[in-house]
Amino acid sequence: MAVSCMDFLGFQEALKKMRDVDDKIIYALNALPTESFKGQVNSESTCRDLYAKLQQSHLTRQSSIRNCITLSATTLKKLREVREAQPNDVETDSKFKAEQRKLRVLQAELNVEDIIKERTYKAFNERCRNYFHAGQ
Repeated sequence: MAVSCMDFLGFQEALKKMRDVDDKIIYALNALPTESFKGQVNSESTCRDLYAKLQQSHLTRQSSIRNCITLSATTLKKLREVREAQPNDVETDSKFKAEQRKLRVLQAELNVEDIIKERTYKAFNERCRNYFHAGQ
Protein backbone atom coordinates (compact mmCIF):
# COMPACT_ATOMS: atom_id res chain seq x y z
CA MET A 1 0.00 0.00 0.00
CA ALA A 2 1.57 3.27 -1.13
CA VAL A 3 1.31 5.94 1.52
CA SER A 4 1.74 9.65 0.95
CA CYS A 5 3.32 11.73 3.68
CA MET A 6 2.02 14.98 2.18
CA ASP A 7 -1.57 14.38 3.28
CA PHE A 8 -1.02 13.78 6.99
CA LEU A 9 -4.62 12.83 7.79
CA GLY A 10 -4.57 10.46 4.83
CA PHE A 11 -1.32 8.99 6.12
CA GLN A 12 -2.85 8.38 9.55
CA GLU A 13 -5.92 6.78 7.94
CA ALA A 14 -3.71 4.50 5.81
CA LEU A 15 -1.72 3.54 8.91
CA LYS A 16 -4.94 2.66 10.70
CA LYS A 17 -5.96 0.38 7.80
CA MET A 18 -2.52 -1.24 7.74
CA ARG A 19 -2.87 -2.01 11.46
CA ASP A 20 -6.02 -4.01 10.76
CA VAL A 21 -4.12 -7.32 10.81
CA ASP A 22 -2.88 -6.54 14.34
CA ASP A 23 -6.31 -5.40 15.48
CA LYS A 24 -7.83 -8.68 14.31
CA ILE A 25 -5.09 -11.00 15.58
CA ILE A 26 -7.35 -12.57 18.21
CA TYR A 27 -9.97 -13.44 15.57
CA ALA A 28 -7.30 -14.95 13.32
CA LEU A 29 -5.89 -16.98 16.20
CA ASN A 30 -9.35 -18.18 17.19
CA ALA A 31 -9.42 -20.04 13.88
CA LEU A 32 -6.81 -22.39 15.32
CA PRO A 33 -8.35 -25.60 16.58
CA THR A 34 -8.50 -26.63 20.20
CA GLU A 35 -6.91 -29.94 21.25
CA SER A 36 -10.03 -31.97 20.39
CA PHE A 37 -10.19 -30.62 16.80
CA LYS A 38 -6.46 -30.64 16.08
CA GLY A 39 -6.60 -32.87 13.00
CA GLN A 40 -9.08 -30.74 11.05
CA VAL A 41 -6.83 -27.72 10.39
CA ASN A 42 -3.12 -27.52 9.64
CA SER A 43 -2.18 -25.29 12.58
CA GLU A 44 1.48 -25.08 11.61
CA SER A 45 0.62 -23.74 8.18
CA THR A 46 -1.96 -21.33 9.61
CA CYS A 47 0.55 -19.97 12.13
CA ARG A 48 3.33 -19.75 9.53
CA ASP A 49 1.09 -17.80 7.13
CA LEU A 50 -0.13 -15.48 9.86
CA TYR A 51 3.44 -14.85 11.03
CA ALA A 52 4.55 -13.94 7.50
CA LYS A 53 1.57 -11.60 7.15
CA LEU A 54 2.36 -9.94 10.50
CA GLN A 55 6.03 -9.48 9.65
CA GLN A 56 5.26 -7.94 6.27
CA SER A 57 2.70 -5.60 7.80
CA HIS A 58 5.08 -4.46 10.53
CA LEU A 59 7.94 -3.87 8.08
CA THR A 60 5.71 -1.91 5.70
CA ARG A 61 4.30 0.30 8.43
CA GLN A 62 7.65 0.97 10.05
CA SER A 63 9.19 1.79 6.68
CA SER A 64 6.31 4.16 5.84
CA ILE A 65 6.62 5.95 9.18
CA ARG A 66 10.40 6.26 8.90
CA ASN A 67 10.07 7.59 5.35
CA CYS A 68 7.62 10.27 6.50
CA ILE A 69 9.88 11.17 9.44
CA THR A 70 12.78 11.69 7.03
CA LEU A 71 10.66 13.86 4.72
CA SER A 72 9.29 15.87 7.63
CA ALA A 73 12.77 16.41 9.11
CA THR A 74 14.03 17.63 5.71
CA THR A 75 11.08 20.02 5.39
CA LEU A 76 11.65 21.23 8.94
CA LYS A 77 15.33 21.92 8.19
CA LYS A 78 14.40 23.99 5.12
CA LEU A 79 11.75 25.90 7.06
CA ARG A 80 14.26 26.57 9.85
CA GLU A 81 16.66 28.11 7.32
CA VAL A 82 13.92 30.32 5.85
CA ARG A 83 12.77 31.27 9.33
CA GLU A 84 16.28 32.29 10.37
CA ALA A 85 16.67 34.37 7.19
CA GLN A 86 13.25 36.00 7.69
CA PRO A 87 12.58 36.07 11.46
CA ASN A 88 9.47 38.28 11.13
CA ASP A 89 7.70 36.10 8.55
CA VAL A 90 4.57 34.93 10.39
CA GLU A 91 3.55 32.43 7.70
CA THR A 92 6.94 30.67 7.74
CA ASP A 93 6.89 30.60 11.54
CA SER A 94 3.44 29.02 11.46
CA LYS A 95 4.52 26.38 8.90
CA PHE A 96 7.63 25.64 10.97
CA LYS A 97 5.63 25.03 14.14
CA ALA A 98 3.09 22.87 12.28
CA GLU A 99 5.91 20.77 10.80
CA GLN A 100 7.46 20.39 14.28
CA ARG A 101 4.15 19.04 15.61
CA LYS A 102 3.83 16.70 12.64
CA LEU A 103 7.35 15.35 13.21
CA ARG A 104 6.63 14.73 16.91
CA VAL A 105 3.44 12.83 16.04
CA LEU A 106 5.31 10.73 13.48
CA GLN A 107 8.01 9.88 16.02
CA ALA A 108 5.30 8.92 18.51
CA GLU A 109 3.87 6.57 15.86
CA LEU A 110 7.09 4.55 16.02
CA ASN A 111 6.48 4.04 19.75
CA VAL A 112 2.88 3.05 19.02
CA GLU A 113 4.21 0.52 16.49
CA ASP A 114 6.45 -1.05 19.14
CA ILE A 115 3.51 -1.41 21.53
CA ILE A 116 1.25 -2.89 18.85
CA LYS A 117 3.97 -5.29 17.72
CA GLU A 118 4.63 -6.45 21.28
CA ARG A 119 0.93 -7.03 21.97
CA THR A 120 0.41 -8.84 18.67
CA TYR A 121 3.39 -11.20 19.02
CA LYS A 122 2.43 -11.95 22.62
CA ALA A 123 -1.01 -13.12 21.48
CA PHE A 124 0.52 -14.95 18.50
CA ASN A 125 3.06 -16.80 20.66
CA GLU A 126 0.43 -17.80 23.22
CA ARG A 127 -1.63 -19.58 20.55
CA CYS A 128 1.01 -20.67 18.01
CA ARG A 129 3.96 -21.71 20.18
CA ASN A 130 3.02 -25.39 19.97
CA TYR A 131 2.80 -25.33 16.17
CA PHE A 132 5.32 -22.83 14.90
CA HIS A 133 8.49 -21.09 16.08
CA ALA A 134 9.80 -17.99 14.31
CA GLY A 135 12.95 -18.66 12.34
CA GLN A 136 11.90 -22.16 11.25
